[in-house]
Amino acid sequence: MTGGVNSFQVSGYGPERAGWTRVLARDSLARRLDWPILLSALALSLLGSLLVWSATRNRTELNQGDPYYFLVRHWLNTGIGLALMVGALWLGHRALRTAVPLLYGASVFLILLVLTPLGSTINGAHSWIKLPGGFSLQPSEFVKITIILGMAMLLAARVDAGDKPYPDHRTVLQALGLAVVPMLIVMLMPDLGSVMVMVVIVLGVLLASGASNRWVFGLLGAGAAGAITVWQVGILDEYQINRFAAFANPELDPAGVGYNTNQARIAIGSGGLTGSGLFHGSQTTGQFVPEQQTDFVFTVAGEELGFVGGALIIGLLGIILWRACRIARDTTDLYGTIVAAGIVAWFAFQTFENIGMTLGIMPVTGLPLPFVSYGGSSMFATWLAVGLLQSIRIQRPMSA
Repeated sequence: MTGGVNSFQVSGYGPERAGWTRVLARDSLARRLDWPILLSALALSLLGSLLVWSATRNRTELNQGDPYYFLVRHWLNTGIGLALMVGALWLGHRALRTAVPLLYGASVFLILLVLTPLGSTINGAHSWIKLPGGFSLQPSEFVKITIILGMAMLLAARVDAGDKPYPDHRTVLQALGLAVVPMLIVMLMPDLGSVMVMVVIVLGVLLASGASNRWVFGLLGAGAAGAITVWQVGILDEYQINRFAAFANPELDPAGVGYNTNQARIAIGSGGLTGSGLFHGSQTTGQFVPEQQTDFVFTVAGEELGFVGGALIIGLLGIILWRACRIARDTTDLYGTIVAAGIVAWFAFQTFENIGMTLGIMPVTGLPLPFVSYGGSSMFATWLAVGLLQSIRIQRPMSA
């Protein structure tokens, strides 16, 4: 590989210089890593731990009497996420390409388990698997990754081999079939928020693959028709229908279904420019906003850190998206481009939806804020995605 160990093995290096070769190899890896992405994700996770701590330190009904309960677990989730990132980086996105069928089968099996008695309902969503020790797993978070990898494998196979300049219609149909299967299962839970993210991922992947725009417009039309059908048939639970009704009319039931959004806007609006100070937010301390450690964690930043804190979070997420777009642009193989673009679509939409629902410009769907919200499954999946982005970057030529 250009820029790897061999580029440093100049004449005159003998066996006694092998140690220097290893040092230089490590230096080459360090230079190839995308540090803005890594440091931004770390900063978001650390900032998220403070926000989660502020939201839960007085919640004795949640923290089991230990004010540090959620803080320690958030740090633990971040540590496991970092380990998963290193594992993905060590294996490499190209090596994982060969394991896509196994990963896809495992993820479909796990979401099917949710529909069995092993599945658990949390906050109205039947999308979890209870594990020993009080832990739980949300398989739909990992399905996002396997959809990206699976579609990328199919769409890029013949193009990277030089057989086709772009994916043909048959290949696109196969890729869509691969994505539709887990999406339908997740819809049956029903986990509408995750399905929305997966739809955006599919559109982003198709756009990055070079497939005909007719597929994109066709999917948009099919998605609109499907949304109407889902609404009419009654697949959605009543609480999900009420959330959309509250989004369309925030004054419909301010003390009921519209309570979350109204309290979130009050909390963010009270923060002003610099906020009331960490641990000093009256809305947060008074526990007026539900699920502040998970879906509504941005309200803690808005109230206690103000506009400056909220802008910092958005800026750090923007850096990750910007650098990921550059990785997608600069990689020399279509497979890497599609994987990076799918991650961009995932992070961008989930960020917009999460922050948007706290501001009242998007419906409440229960999606976490990447790297910031409390939750192991989300943290693991997002850090795995960072590992994939880093792998794509370091396996491209240094000149790209």
